[in-house]
Amino acid sequence: MCNNILDTECDNKDLFEAAITHPSYTQEHELSPLESYERLEFFGDSVLKLFSSELLLKKYPDYDEGKLSKIRSFLVSDATISKIALEIGVNDIIRLSESEEKQGGRKRESNIACAFEAILGAYYLDGKQDAVKSFLEYQLSKYIEEIDNHFERYNSKAILQEYTQSQTKELPEYEVVSVTGPAHKPIFEVQVTYCGKILGQATGSTKKEAEQNAAYKACEALGIIKES
Repeated sequence: MCNNILDTECDNKDLFEAAITHPSYTQEHELSPLESYERLEFFGDSVLKLFSSELLLKKYPDYDEGKLSKIRSFLVSDATISKIALEIGVNDIIRLSESEEKQGGRKRESNIACAFEAILGAYYLDGKQDAVKSFLEYQLSKYIEEIDNHFERYNSKAILQEYTQSQTKELPEYEVVSVTGPAHKPIFEVQVTYCGKILGQATGSTKKEAEQNAAYKACEALGIIKES
């Protein structure tokens, strides 16, 4: 078991083992639900938000709470942290049930993100707060400026919905048009419609990413966001 995934060892092996255990695994092996990553994920989510908030406060001393909150929401989203988790191999060490494994659970964004947060929680409780802080500062710094500089792209779904609600009571609707590529690396194609009209269509490595990209195309078409 690789328990030095944050470049330092987690001494409490029980904590680390729980952090990488999917709930389906505890069900399959008739273990207590408390032996899955859910409790540690609950705590690790707070750890992630704490350190990311501190990082943002230092980097942007002139930003108000509203703007910091918006940047943080994307910084700690499943889409972002699952990328970090994949980079360090969290998906390779998650313990899954046979059924979840067959259904592609090892590549599922939510599973990877949850396990990552649980690992952060395990390390924090193991007394490795400094290691967690250093790791997150290095990893999150890669994304902060990208999110800040291209915020409209990251926030396209919210921008589109705000616009449509100002026009009518109807909301944008997203539909997966196709899924191509191998099972372990699918490409989703999504279209967004409003009042029966297709406004945008785009692809992404996850359904959420494809929806965000389609919304961005729609915002461009409507003139809400200037073209790139």
